[in-house]
Amino acid sequence: MAASVVPHFANDLGVEKIYIGAKELQCMGARAPYDHPHVYLDMGADSQILCPYCSTLYVYDPRLGAGESEPKGCLVVAEAEGV
Repeated sequence: MAASVVPHFANDLGVEKIYIGAKELQCMGARAPYDHPHVYLDMGADSQILCPYCSTLYVYDPRLGAGESEPKGCLVVAEAEGV
């Protein structure tokens, strides 16, 4: 089981690069209904990774927190599910 939650990011703005504070992420393209299959990306020792579906370039910026992005608003926050 994962020790932490992997943040999800979306590129609703259609920008070429998104700077993030995490090296592991899930890209979903844009938010539903315009999303692509949610793909897990791991930068490993690198500082950037390209999404194979939407070609968004994610660049690691250590000045940002794990749930932060530049431009702002790219982090997808899951809504609590009702029981």
